[in-house]
Order: sequence, then C-alpha cells, then structure tokens
Amino acid sequence: MLSNATRFQLLCRYCPNMKYRITLRLLQAALMAFCVVVPLNASSTKLTSHISGLGSPQSATYAQTGSAERVVSVEGITEYRLPNGLRALLFPDQSKQTITVNITYLVGSRYENYGETGMAHLLEHLVFRGTPRHPNMPKEFSDRGARNNGTTWFERTNYFETVPATEENLKWALDLEADRMVNSFISKKDLDSEFSVVRNEMEMGENDPFKILWERVQSAAYIWHNYGKAGVGARSDVENVPIDRLQAFYKTYYQPDNAILLVAGKFDEAKALELINKYFGPIPKPTRLLPKFYTIEPVQDGERITILRRVGGVQVVLAGYHIPPGTHRDTPAIDVLTQVLSDSPSGRLHKAMIETKKAGKLHGYSNQLRDPGLLFLGAEAPREASLDSARDTLIQTIENLIKAPPSKEEVDRARNQLLKQIELNLNSSDQVGLELSEWMAMGDWRLLFVHRQRLQNVTVEDVTRVATAYLRPTNRTLGLFIPTPNPDRAEIPAAPDLAEVIKEYKGGEAVTAGEAFEATPANIDGRTTRKSLPSGLKLALLPKKTRGNNVVAQLTLRFGDEKSLTNRRSAGLLTASMLERGTVKRTRQQLKDEFDRLKASVSFSPGRIDQGRTPFPIPIATEAQVSIQTTRENFPSVIRLVTEVLREPAFPQPEFDQLKQEELTKLEQQRSDPTSLVIYELLRHVLPYPKGHPRYLPTLDEAIADLKTVSRDDVRKFYADFFGASSGELAVVGDFDANEITKLTGELLGDWKSANRFARVPEVYRDLPAVKQKIDTPDKAMAQSGGIWLLNLRDDDPDYPALELANWILGGGGLRLFTRLRQKEGISYGIVAVLFTSSLDKRAVLAIGGMLAPQNLSRFEAALKEELDRAMKDGFTEDEVKVAKSSFLQQIQVARSQDPILVKQVGDYSYLNRTFAWDVEFEKRIQGLSPEQILAAIRKHISLAKMTVINAGDWSK
Repeated sequence: MLSNATRFQLLCRYCPNMKYRITLRLLQAALMAFCVVVPLNASSTKLTSHISGLGSPQSATYAQTGSAERVVSVEGITEYRLPNGLRALLFPDQSKQTITVNITYLVGSRYENYGETGMAHLLEHLVFRGTPRHPNMPKEFSDRGARNNGTTWFERTNYFETVPATEENLKWALDLEADRMVNSFISKKDLDSEFSVVRNEMEMGENDPFKILWERVQSAAYIWHNYGKAGVGARSDVENVPIDRLQAFYKTYYQPDNAILLVAGKFDEAKALELINKYFGPIPKPTRLLPKFYTIEPVQDGERITILRRVGGVQVVLAGYHIPPGTHRDTPAIDVLTQVLSDSPSGRLHKAMIETKKAGKLHGYSNQLRDPGLLFLGAEAPREASLDSARDTLIQTIENLIKAPPSKEEVDRARNQLLKQIELNLNSSDQVGLELSEWMAMGDWRLLFVHRQRLQNVTVEDVTRVATAYLRPTNRTLGLFIPTPNPDRAEIPAAPDLAEVIKEYKGGEAVTAGEAFEATPANIDGRTTRKSLPSGLKLALLPKKTRGNNVVAQLTLRFGDEKSLTNRRSAGLLTASMLERGTVKRTRQQLKDEFDRLKASVSFSPGRIDQGRTPFPIPIATEAQVSIQTTRENFPSVIRLVTEVLREPAFPQPEFDQLKQEELTKLEQQRSDPTSLVIYELLRHVLPYPKGHPRYLPTLDEAIADLKTVSRDDVRKFYADFFGASSGELAVVGDFDANEITKLTGELLGDWKSANRFARVPEVYRDLPAVKQKIDTPDKAMAQSGGIWLLNLRDDDPDYPALELANWILGGGGLRLFTRLRQKEGISYGIVAVLFTSSLDKRAVLAIGGMLAPQNLSRFEAALKEELDRAMKDGFTEDEVKVAKSSFLQQIQVARSQDPILVKQVGDYSYLNRTFAWDVEFEKRIQGLSPEQILAAIRKHISLAKMTVINAGDWSK
C-alpha cells in the first residue's frame, strides 16, 4: 500500500474543507499537498455472495436487529446490512473520547465518462454546499468542533467527521450524512461559485515537481483505462459540465446500495444501530442499475518516457511498472519488494543513490486498486547532480533485482516493517475508516486482514517471482519512445475470484480494549505524577489503559544559553537529526531493525520555538526532542534503546554526508515554491535577531551556505558541549507501569549531566515597521499571500482569551474569512488565521494566509481587508461569539483526548510548572467573554497599518 506520508500527500489535494487541515500548517510547506480517491463497481447484493464465508463463526447466520441484519464480525468490527442495501460497520472503542462517522461511496474518477473527468471530485466539493435541512454545513461542523473532510480517489469517495463522543453529536452526524446522501443541492449557482476553488486546487498541484510528474507518468502508463486521468479532471470538463449531467451522476452513485457507513469510537453499539436504522432506513433502495465498466488496459509493449520541463528546485526521476489488482496474491510480495528497494537506510536505492549522493530523496509506493495498478519508484536529485546518472542508476538498481534476488534478511526486515505499521494503524479506531475505505474500493473491507495474513507468509521466492514478472523494461513508464523489434510483454493477471480470496479467512484476535478515561483537566492532573531525577530531568507520568496497550512518550532536552549557542544553529539542528543514525554499538540499520522488532515508532528531532498553545513551527538549536509510540510490553526496552541513542551516538561520516545532502535538497526545493517563500519571509520579519543569534532565521541562501560549511567535528563538539539531561522533561501517557518507568529512567538518565548550563533564550518583542513584498516565482500556477503581526502579549495577558476567540471566529476554526473568500466569492481554495502565543515572554504572532490564482490577487486583498475592517469596526455578534465559544472549547476537549497531543501538553506544562488547572481557568475566561471585550482587544492590539504582507506567485499571469 502507499506509505502514510505519500498517502497523506495524495489525499490532501482534492479535499474541500481545508480550514482544519492547514490551521497548523500555514507556517509549514504543507499547502503543496494534494488529494485523490478510490471507488468500487459492484452492487451490495453481488458483493454479499462473495463475502459470506469471511468472519467469525456466528456470522454464518445473520442476527436480526431492528431492520438491519448482522452480516459478519472481524477483530472488533461488525458489519450490518440494511434492507435498502446500505452496509454499516460498527467499531466501538471505549478508550476514545470521540466518535468518527465515515461514509464511503463506491465512485471516483474511474467511473467518469468522456467529458465527465473531475466529476466525482467536483461532487465532493458540492456536497459540502448543503441541503434544504442543512444549508450551512461548514458552520455546523465548526459549531461542534468537528474534524471533517472529504476525499476522492480512483474508485471511491469518502466523507468523515470526528466529534466529541456524545449521543447528540452521533445523531447529528448520522442525520447529516443520510440527508446529503440524497438531498444535496447540486445547484448551478453553487457549481459556478465552486469552479474557481477547484481551479485554484488544480493550480496548487501544478506547483509541485514530484506530484505533477506523478500525474504525467500515470497518464503515460495508461492508454485506455481511466486510471490514466487525474482525479481533479480536465479543466475544460470542469468548466463546461452541464448541471443536469452532474446531478444525474450524483443520483446514480450517491445511494445506500453503493455506500458503506462506518461508526468508530466511543458509543453504544445497540443505540448506534438504532440511530442508523432511523436515519438511513427510510431512504429507499434505488431501482436503477449501476453501469458496468469493461475497459481493460492492454499489455504494455515497450518502454514509455515522458519529459516535463518546468521551473523547480530539484530534479526528479520516476519509474512506473504495471502490477496486478490489489486483491491478487502477488500484492503482499510487491509490497515487500517495494520496501526492499525504497526503504531508508536499508533499501537498495538508498545505498545506490543516497549514499553515493546521486539523489537527496527517494519515493517508493504502489497504487493498489480494483484493476491493475502501478508500482512507482523514483528519486529527487539536487540541481548540480547528473539526472542522467540518477536515471540510469535508478533503473539499473530496480531491474537488477531479477538477477540479484533479495536476501532473507532483506525480506524479513521489509515484512516486519509493513506488519508493524498495519498493527499500529489498527490501534487507532478514528483512522480505521480511512484505511478501510481503500479496501472497500477493492471489493471488501476484510481484504485488509486477508492482506495482513498473506503478508506474514511472503518468502524470498515470492519476491523474486514478482520482480521477474513485473520489473521488465517493456513494462516500465519513464518517458520517451524507443522502438524495440522484439517486445517483451508482461502479462498482468486479472482480479481473482473474491470468494476464493477470502473464503478461508476467519479473523484474528481482537485488540485489547482500553478504559473509558475522561480527559478532563481534573482527571489528567489527578492521574499524573510528577517527579525529578538527580540529573534534573522532570518526569510527568499519566498511566491509563489504552487500546492495544498503546503508550506514547515525549522527551525534551534543553541546553545552552544565548552566548554559547551563537553561530551554532546548523550544527545544533544536524546534531539532533544525527542521533538516530548510529551508536557505538549499532548501525543506523540495526537501530531501525530493533525499533521495528519492538513495534516502536521513534523519531529524534530539533525542538520548536516556544511552548505556547500553538508551537511556532521553526526548528531551534536550544533543544532536542524524542517522540515515542509503542506498546506496554516493549516500552522499557524502547526506553533503553533510546538512551543508547542519546548517550552513545557514533556520528558516522557517511551518514553525516547523507543528512547534509538531504537537508540541502529540501532547502533547494523551497527556492521556487510560493508557499515556502511566503512563510519564510514572514517568519524572518517577526524574528528580528542579529545574524548568528540562536533565534535568528537565516535566508535560504544563508542556510544553504551555512549547511555546506558544517563538519562532522562541529556536530560532535556540539553534542559534547550541550547534550545531557540536566534540563528537560519526559512525559508519558498510556499503558505503562509508572513505578517501573520512574526507576528505569533514574538508572538510565539520572546521572547524565550537561556540560554547559541551560538558560532559556528569551523571545523579544519589538515594534516592527510594516513591510509589503512581492516575490516572483515564474511558471507557478498557484500563488500564496500571507500577512503577519507581532503582538506585545503572552498567554496570561487579560486580552489573550479575547484575541484567541477572535482569531477562531475569523479563520482559526470559524467561518468569516473562509465563508467570504471561498464559499461566497470562490477566490481561495483555503485561507486560515493562526495565533502563536508564548507562555513565557510577552511576544505573540498573528498570521493570516491563503492560496489564490495570481490574477485574483487584487480581489483577494480587497476582500480580506474588507473583512478585517468589518471585524475591527463592528466586532462580532452575540450569536457568533456564542457558537465560537462552544466550538473552540469542544476542539480543546477533542485535543486533550488524543494521546499524541496530550503527551506534548503534559510535557510542556511540566516545563512551565503548570497544571491543567490553568486550562480550567482559561476556559472559564473564554466562556465569560462578551462581544464588547473581544472588540476592545482587537482594537487595542491589531492595526491594519501594522500588517506585513508577503505575496509570491507568477505575476506575469
């Protein structure tokens, strides 16, 4: 399957509700993300005949509950069938404080006819425009603090919302999804307005070299099949599609017999089933027949090459190979083959390309679909490197796997990594709906478990066999046409009989359930113990039973002072990133293998500026962080291994050279990206420190020059001067023994002292002049605009709650800017406001940013100014403030219930000597705000005359 990182990139492109996804990513280079989706072409009745043998024994006889029949239960997930054909999956998880409702429609770009490309994705947008009973869906989502989105892929479209776990919220979510299944407006007025947003989304994808090359390779690999068409569609089709044709498409596919509903999280199963019957049961089963699609892509009979010439910071080479459908028995072996080739640092491409400095970044994943898909392997090379050499090395390394089969060690390692990721994903019930949507599109959700079982049995011979079958030159799409007198065709198997694939599978043991822990401030403080080690390291331990005995931890080490850290930024950042690349006892690969064996996800990184509610997304050399996710039984061993990494790093020269090359490649790529350039210049403006200061943000040119001069000796000296546990925090949340971990960390870290004392480098407020700057980025279809203010306050200021709520109403989670610039005028695909506030210094940052077509800049700026003027002149209404208070406080509640977020907050509060009683007081202050107080705070701290604005785009357009 796609890696998590790659899937996130691909699933972010075509989603209509950007405001939740980019709230914390405005000041990161995440607006380049793009999304697509996968549908399925089989009626529920036909599918039932294929899956009747899969699941627990009791599933052989359906259990009648109301009007829904119980079909099957596998590992805690139970499927029910309504008379109208709707399939409903229930996945109760009492350890969650949220409920996720996910509905998957078996339709996507694969099912679009001539002139209809992009129609499935366009519908995804329009379905958010509302129904007669739900006319303002964005407001309803915001009112409930819901995380929500919709995504479109080749064979499915899905929508989901995650809300606090209450019966009222579940009723609302089910009612909304049932209503928009058949009653969405899909009007000409909304189509006209939404087109500009979709076009903006198209242009956003055009800016990224890898993503646009991926589309070109995909289109070159398919001559006839719709997989060759990008899900966003042809601009001409999206511009000209008649509304009646779009409405017909909607009425055909948005029906209960073509949908699978999943409810996951904290809920009562019987009550949920009753509500599903109530809201979805009355929808009649349609009389129409779903159209059948019969196009089969012919066997490829020669190498194909596509060359793309555009502005960009890096060179990219990408190869695609046709592979069988995702249900085929070869799929697990192809997954292992992909991992053997593309993993870092064990993969063959890493050794052939990264270690030799022919590339700075690798790509490897497979599109596993209902029909034959593609395996992608590629690399990004620095501008000064030879692309010809990178291309030749990539192809030679891939196709040499036939002559030099993988070793048992390579196969075992790859298989263990894949199985570990599946197990970790299944421990998150709120993510299972997204994962299962992919398998639903291939034929049945239980295929995930079939795939896992098959993966466990993959052998060296299996991997060698699939390499021989599919990694052939004549099955490769890279670019150019080269005549071949004797073509060597790779026959791609058809999809197997689904009944044969899954008939013997009975399901594994259900994952251990967690406790129903209410993540209230009082419960968190009452359960948390706080201690200090002799070294000075603070411990904050919150034990609780979790699903799958999961445990998360975050360790932060703080070091140095302003004088000692001057002119050492690059060395400090590289030191934190070098830790996991080898110890005196183990190589980087041995460390990775051991973490995989322990089912642990562990990352080592530099820290981020400040410890406020929303951390400033700039790495800083004054601290290092370690993030851990594993299980109870493995946690002590993981702590020991992490300690080895921290206390016995080797800093091997080859790994150091690779890391420098990777970081240089990242910086080079940012040179021509509008989003990165706007973010960089905005942050440089509000960080007015002298060059060399620990908080100074260098220009891209300075950062590249500094990075090139840093040596391995500089990194080793930085480590010797600063690293230790004299100052820092270890926070742990989840299933663990607090006494055991206290004793163990005392033994491992209690005597680890830092050579130099830690003295926090304060953040400084200055009254900065406003600046307006326009950056030209030729040949970039999407532009970026950003504005920023530096404010003189911190999070204990009396005005802070009012500013936080004002930001929420404007763009942090509210709707003013989103409604005006996207919903009403269709100028921007996404606009967001973020408030970064320090807990230690009187210095805050308010930032606003959005994407737009270059020709719409004046309209964007005028609309933004008008909305900000209106807020500063008239403030907000009683109703706006009331709704904002509810949604803002609900999102805080949801955040506290997510262990990866909670563990960071527990650690930060340990550093600040703060308990969650602070949250209680803060939330009381939010609850007590009046519109007059909010307006007074805005007028006191914000002035349009002091807003710095940076715009980047191709202004020749």
